[in-house]
Formats: sequence, structure tokens, C-alpha cells
Amino acid sequence: MSSTPPEPDVADEETASGKMKASTRSTLLGAMFLMATSAIGPGFITQTTTFTVQLGAAFAFAIVVSILLDIALQLNVWRVIGVSGRRAQELGNLVAPGLGWVMAALLVVGGLVFNVGNVSGAGLGTDAMLGLDPKIGGAISAVIAIGIFLSRRAGVAVDRIVVVLGALMILLTLYVAITSGPPVGTALKNVVLPEQVDVLAITTLVGGTVGGYIVYAGAHRLLDSGVSGVRHVRDITRGSVTGVIVTGIMRIVLFLAILGVVAGGAKLDPARQAANAFEIAAGEVGLRIFGIVLWAAAITSVIGASYTSVSFITSRTRTSDRTRTMLVVAFIAVSTIVFVAAGTAPATLLVFAGAFNGVLLPVGIGILLYVGWRRTDLLQGYHYPKWLLTIGTLAWLVTLYLAVRSIGPVIDLFK
Repeated sequence: MSSTPPEPDVADEETASGKMKASTRSTLLGAMFLMATSAIGPGFITQTTTFTVQLGAAFAFAIVVSILLDIALQLNVWRVIGVSGRRAQELGNLVAPGLGWVMAALLVVGGLVFNVGNVSGAGLGTDAMLGLDPKIGGAISAVIAIGIFLSRRAGVAVDRIVVVLGALMILLTLYVAITSGPPVGTALKNVVLPEQVDVLAITTLVGGTVGGYIVYAGAHRLLDSGVSGVRHVRDITRGSVTGVIVTGIMRIVLFLAILGVVAGGAKLDPARQAANAFEIAAGEVGLRIFGIVLWAAAITSVIGASYTSVSFITSRTRTSDRTRTMLVVAFIAVSTIVFVAAGTAPATLLVFAGAFNGVLLPVGIGILLYVGWRRTDLLQGYHYPKWLLTIGTLAWLVTLYLAVRSIGPVIDLFK
């Protein structure tokens, strides 16, 4: 005997829709902060401090230019990857056989160099926080990162940890910036009328913020969380821009914190400039705050670098979760072994890594822009906005110019 199916419960549908939207927001927040905290690592802190000491208030111009370039680039990278539903290397292989694997090789090498610096930064952070030997602190931090990936709900754990630690870094650094009393007016003037324009500084910032694995971290995380396709374009756009803004806020706050100390006439210890600046600004408390900020920046970057690098050598559909997890663990373990064997990662290496990624950046971005312009068949029928591709291409041309200009200075770093 047939029966009439029950009428759908509108309240239940609205509840389900609300849960789905909440889940998407949570995923978007995690992807956004994964991108931001991947950028805010030990290299980020070292680069910002180094250039603030060298350029003073004029560094404000380089920061603003880099943020604008980052937004133009991230908007296109997230949209191409998000709408297509394919990772960057998969798109590369569809553009030309083997091209994606070349991208993957370059990215994994760069990610490994960065990750050695990340583990080193975690060790230096525990030293500033607790007086712990950097090698021991770095090893313990690596074990913590491995434990996060081995947890039963690793994806949720990663999303929540990067959000909490990202917010903590910004708030603590803001406190030090207020304490140091920076010349904000002079910095604002240099945004419009810079006393000095340093091409290497801009290239290094762009490379350190969206170069290498960082530009793909958030977009790949969205894909793995099931957020992709034309219907999520608005979410993808919001996440890409907000992630860059979060990174920019941290860069500005850190710049002001260091600038206040430098403008006051303090001479920073060349071997520990950032730690010394925090200590001068806020005394013993400042040094401990620096330790927390550096450790948080380092361990979130370990998570981001390892996750994203492995996403370039695995498949979303053909690689099991266990295999992916084991590869991430191996990536962290290798980085830690290199750090423990070599000791610390010198500041020059961290600046070089950012500049090197800036030189390589046009390669991957160029491929994704090509997909947007010429391979609309890979975008599920989506009509890609020409204005967005245009600003992305203009930003790409700037990065190409900066990369060519920076090849000499990058080599000179090691002379």
C-alpha cells in the first residue's frame, strides 16, 4: 500500500542550510588563516625587521605596494583553483604534460628550505620564551606539529589552531607596537612619498607573502574541505582578500613595533634584531612576548609548509588520507633533522628564501593566469571576469620585472 511522503519540514531545511553555511564559514576562516599564518613565519619576522632597520619609515611604501600586488595575485590564484576544483599542479599538467610536476619540484624544494627555517624559528621562540635550548625546542615543536596531523580530526585541528595562534600573534605584536611609540605620521607620509624605493625589499615581501607554497596554501585547503565550484566564487574571493589583509595587518604592526625602537635611536644587536627590539620596547615582558610570537609564527608555518608541499605531490582522489599524513610527518621530520644537524638557520638564508620564492613566483602565477585567459574549458563554464584577469596580469608583469631586477641582489646576498 502506497503512502504519501511526508511534507518536508521547512524548519529542518533551514537548520541544515544554516549548518552548511556555518561549516563553510569555518572552513573559509581556516583556509584564510592557513594562508596568512603560512606567510607569517620566522622569515617574515626576519625580513620585516631587516628592512625596517635598513630603510626606516621608507619601508612603509614597500609594504603597501606588496599588499596591493598580493591581493591582485591571490584573487586570481584562489579563483582559478577554487572554480576549477583542481590543484595548481593538476592544472599545470593539463596546460602542458609534465609542467605541473616541474611546479611541484620547485615548490617542494622551496618549501623544505622554508621549513628548516620554520623549525629553527620554533626553537628560537622556545629559547626566548623559556630559555630552552633551540635544538630541543625545535624538536619538541616539530613533535607537536606531527601530533596535530596525526590527530583523528586533523583538518579541524589545523583550522582552529592557525586561527587562534594567528590572532594571538597580531594582538601581542600590537601591544609592543603601542609600547614602542613609532612615528606613525612619518610612516604614512612615506606610503605616498617614499624617501627610498628598494626593489629587493618589495620582491622579498611579495615572495615571502605569496611566493612558493604560500600562494596555494589557502586555495588547496579549500579544495580539500570540499569548497569549490562556481557557486562558491563569493566565498573564494572573500577568503583570498581577507587572508592577504590579515597578513598585511601583521606586517604593518610588526613594522611599527620595530620602527618605534629604531626611530628612538636604539642600536639593535645584528645577531638578534627582532628579539632585541621587542626587549627594548617592553623589557623582559617584551622578550617573552617575542618568544611567543616567534614560536606561534614558526609552528603555524611548519603546518602550512608541510601541508601545502605534500598537496603538490599527492592526489585528492587517488592518495589515501593515511599516505598523505605519513608524507606530511616525513616532511616535518626531514626538516627537523636538517635543522638539528645544521644548527640555526641564518637570517641571510631566510631573506634569501623569500627573495628566491619571489623570483620563482611568476612561473606558477603565469600558468594559472593562462588558464583564466585561454583554458576556460577547465573552469566549469565559468565566465572569468576580464577586469580581474587584467589586474592579475599587470601584477604578474610587475612580479616578473621585480624578479629579473632582483636576480643580481639575491646572488649578492651570499657574496
